[in-house]
Amino acid sequence: MNIRSKFEKYVILKKNKIKISNKDIKKGDIFLALKGKNIHGSKFIQSSIKKGAKFCVTDNVKFANNKKVVFIENIIHYLISLAKIKRKLYNGKVIGITGSAGKTTLKETLAFFLNKNYTISYSQKSYNNELGVLISLLNLDLKSSYSIFEIGTNNFGEISHLTKIVKPSEIFITNIQSTHLENFRTKNNIAKEKSDIFKINYNNQKRKLYINPVNKSEKLIYSKAKKEKHLKIICVNDDLKNFSIKKIVKKSTCYEVTLKISKKVICLKFKFFTMFRLINLLFCYAFFSENALKTETITKYHKYLKPVEGRGLTHQVLFNNNKINIIDESYNANPDTMYQSCEYFNNLPKDNNKKILILGNMNELGEDSDKIHLKLLKHIDKLSFKTIILCGEFMLRSIKKLNNPRNEYFYLEDKNKIMNFLKKKVHNNDTILIKCSNDTAVNKFTKELLKKGNIV
Repeated sequence: MNIRSKFEKYVILKKNKIKISNKDIKKGDIFLALKGKNIHGSKFIQSSIKKGAKFCVTDNVKFANNKKVVFIENIIHYLISLAKIKRKLYNGKVIGITGSAGKTTLKETLAFFLNKNYTISYSQKSYNNELGVLISLLNLDLKSSYSIFEIGTNNFGEISHLTKIVKPSEIFITNIQSTHLENFRTKNNIAKEKSDIFKINYNNQKRKLYINPVNKSEKLIYSKAKKEKHLKIICVNDDLKNFSIKKIVKKSTCYEVTLKISKKVICLKFKFFTMFRLINLLFCYAFFSENALKTETITKYHKYLKPVEGRGLTHQVLFNNNKINIIDESYNANPDTMYQSCEYFNNLPKDNNKKILILGNMNELGEDSDKIHLKLLKHIDKLSFKTIILCGEFMLRSIKKLNNPRNEYFYLEDKNKIMNFLKKKVHNNDTILIKCSNDTAVNKFTKELLKKGNIV
């Protein structure tokens, strides 16, 4: 048996072995030595082997004769063929999650509850592009009962391509929001792209679609889904349906939320909540109910759920000898989630004089970027915070056009200036909410802040 055959057999039978970072390599792992933006992964082949990598995969011909290296001219095409083989061998239930925002949070939430009683596989981090989906499939545990995949897109044709590989039988579409407008231009175009996940042309395994059709674009998806044969549509948060929010009552120390789950009425208590997290719970209740799983698991364990890193996770940090709270939403941002986060922060039961808001650019919004950022700032100016820090060229152009602002705004052009400013401005027990798109200056600042600050 040659090295390629040994590698293929190993990938198919094993789980969670493929890694794309040399830092993550442990004994028995597989290192994908891919070409990066600045350096080629083949630079780390020898160190990966020393760490115990069983195989390395590269398109660098210099390593073609190494006994632990599989040489492949087109790695992505090769991984696609392997992933399709492994998918055919899998007998568990395959769940696909797409949508403009909230894919990772819903994936982690559903995985949290399923993990209580079942063996599951699910994509790590935000592995929702082509490479991420392929790695997730190849890391699949063939013995698991459920597998969950994020399926993302930032251009036309990507959902259909990934759907042909994953072929999910149970599908969630979280929402349609103003993301990647640089390519899609309209939310209706995004809705059409996302709809490919349940079309028979690309997915002959589709059985159920879970959706919360609120805006016009989400209703467009619903109308398209109704035309599909052999697809059951489960709507959440619809008063006429089985999974809905019946009542929210604010008490002195908590919120009491009453849900209708099939024929049951369930009452949950929250110290504080956001609507999209409630919708995620409804999605999970709907999935459990539709698959005859114990919904009591969700009711029992929901209070132990924590936000995902970069998507609302709160860190207590010792910064400049002050104990502060960092609400980290620095992974990504679009107009809808920006509004949600700022409203949430405004309504947080804490003195507004202890709240510092840090906002970075929202990327990939196309020609209306300046207009969208200015509209956001006008909305935020109706709220009240101790300090608002802005960073990024869109924020700079927008703040210059904001007339007679009520709040105190500071434009700081890079992560070092933000860090130095906070050292002078922050006080004990302050809370900082950070919201921005990935790979912005604010995103980089957040990573540095959490790295420098001592987590309490």
